[in-house]
Amino acid sequence: MMTRKVIWALVALALCGCGQKKPSYDPFEQITSQVDSIKHKADTLQVEVVEEPTPIEADELFDDFIFNYAQDRKLQLQRTKFPLPYYKEDIPLKIEKSDWTHDDLFANESLYTLIFDKEEQMDLVGDTTLVSVQVTWLFLHDRLLKKYYFEKVKGVWMLEAINQHTMPDEGEGDFIRFYTQFANDSIFQQQHLAPRLQFVTIDPDDEFSILETTIPASQWSAFSPMMPQEKLSNIDYGQHASSKSNRKILKINGIGNGYSNLFYFRRKGDSWELYRYEDTSM
Repeated sequence: MMTRKVIWALVALALCGCGQKKPSYDPFEQITSQVDSIKHKADTLQVEVVEEPTPIEADELFDDFIFNYAQDRKLQLQRTKFPLPYYKEDIPLKIEKSDWTHDDLFANESLYTLIFDKEEQMDLVGDTTLVSVQVTWLFLHDRLLKKYYFEKVKGVWMLEAINQHTMPDEGEGDFIRFYTQFANDSIFQQQHLAPRLQFVTIDPDDEFSILETTIPASQWSAFSPMMPQEKLSNIDYGQHASSKSNRKILKINGIGNGYSNLFYFRRKGDSWELYRYEDTSM
């Protein structure tokens, strides 16, 4: 690297040696080239210094992280890998940081939903050892699925990719097609209830006790539970829904309103029916 003293020495030599005759070359050309080269290297080094995200308290539990990610614009930019791989109907695309639009996910919704095949899978929600989680939007009427892939590396959750595609008719899509009609068609809903539904709720005389009973299908309409009709969300903590499962559990959690419901479905013939309902809203 050329020092400042050497540069000025070359300048002095160029000025002294030129005499009265105009040189046929630029005596500063080499000096300028060296200075530009030094400046370019410095700029390059400055660009390459990228501050890596550091873990925060919310990183311990994915649910804490995802709500912070959805609400905090600065954090979302820091925790999204750019250029972000974006697959649309299997066509690979990229989203640059400058083109990213803040994604609220379900932070501005009144509720969010989770889908499980069995009750044991619900324990995964509080698992602090998770390193891979997918958050999914299921748009019921458009039959569209949008999945966000989050990975935890060095204690930090990052959005690594998004995949958007048409929902398949088979497998998981079979239950979603049933649920769409169940939630939007009251007659269809009444036809797909078990004759007597298991009902679990908080004892009205003791809020610390759980009351378990059964109700006839004919009384179901009196409960009028809140059921999403346009879209469902799902967070896959590792439960990986099976296309062969004959049970589905839909958990509906209110956001900031204490609403908490569980709907238990089972396959019946070539369709499904609701056989258990839990309302533990506070």
